[in-house]
Amino acid sequence: MMDDMGTFGTEVEIENPAKPGARRTFANALVDTGAELSWFPRAVLEELGVERVKRWHFRQADGTVLARWTGAVRLGVGEVWTVDEVVFGEPGDLVLLGARSLEGLNLRVEPMTKRLVDAGPAPAGGSASGLTAVGYGQRNRLAARLRTAMTSS
Repeated sequence: MMDDMGTFGTEVEIENPAKPGARRTFANALVDTGAELSWFPRAVLEELGVERVKRWHFRQADGTVLARWTGAVRLGVGEVWTVDEVVFGEPGDLVLLGARSLEGLNLRVEPMTKRLVDAGPAPAGGSASGLTAVGYGQRNRLAARLRTAMTSS
């Protein structure tokens, strides 16, 4: 599930950016760089007054497709906060911290210690030198593939 880095949990706080103040804490959200979006229980998002914005379709590992609503939350890990689109999880869905939230938080997975650390300066896009930016999620997936290729040869 985690690009060969294993899985681990972390504490995540969320709040409705339109109604700041009321927060909910998830003590052990699963860090999953293979998940594009973060997932939180529908009941909690509704309790916070998070508006449903868009309906997404997700393909599961077994090939089945499921539909879920998404909405915007403000989310934090430690002292670092961002605003992101998250999934309204249904009963039985996992609480996940996905790749887009990690990118917005500018955090990366430290695979040896299984913890989140500062990803360092973000690449700038549209520079005069013609270099383009590579997002955190893409950098993380490329680095994981490179590490796997180097250790398996």
